[in-house]
Amino acid sequence: MSDDELHALLAAPNNPLLTWNAPLSEDHARSLVDACRVPDGGRVADLGCGWGELLLRIVEGAPGSTGDGVDSDPVAVGRGRRLARERGLEGRVAFHESSADAWTRTGYDLAVCIGAVHAWPGSTREALRALRATVKPGGHVLFGDGFWTIPPTPAALRGLGAEEDELVGSLEDLVRAAVEAGFALLRTTVADQREWDVFESNGRAGWGERWALDHPGHPLHGAARATAARHRTGYLGGYRGYLGFAYLVLGV
Repeated sequence: MSDDELHALLAAPNNPLLTWNAPLSEDHARSLVDACRVPDGGRVADLGCGWGELLLRIVEGAPGSTGDGVDSDPVAVGRGRRLARERGLEGRVAFHESSADAWTRTGYDLAVCIGAVHAWPGSTREALRALRATVKPGGHVLFGDGFWTIPPTPAALRGLGAEEDELVGSLEDLVRAAVEAGFALLRTTVADQREWDVFESNGRAGWGERWALDHPGHPLHGAARATAARHRTGYLGGYRGYLGFAYLVLGV
């Protein structure tokens, strides 16, 4: 058994514990869908959509609307297509295996990008500029990105496997970047600590442990537990409390 097999096994699109690949509760998600105000018959694009759970819910809530989910991960795209079929949305939501920065269609009523700024070489600011160009005048953008709640320690950076300048900075810095990109800031909410803890517990740490308990004789049992422990230590002993995540509803 290889490292690639373990990575695939524990990857987010194959993880049944994750509803979405971000720190987000059901109540918080509903409030974001409501705040986006997609008109009946509107068009939605989710760039870096993963398996598109939020996109599916947005389209479900706006009669006659359609959506394009764009992601470069074929496993995530496959999961999105299965979910669309299961919910009777196959004719309204299309999933495209493509990098978000290569998507050129415009004129959408809403563009969504949650935790996917890495798809653009310039990261946060370039992503914001691209999203603004994707929506028509009067449209909205739902943007989710990380920020530092306080300056990170070396342990926080090691746990996250990141450099400090990979994020735009503080929450204020993130909001300023959105305003400088030409957006009107309509709403700002952040993931609370419970959302973070549930997300991390259901991610590789919790999923690895659960999978290992269910497969005690599997050749990857020990590696799965070691991976789970590494991720748990990286979060609890590293970036917990340092890394924040904001959801911005932006107007054009």
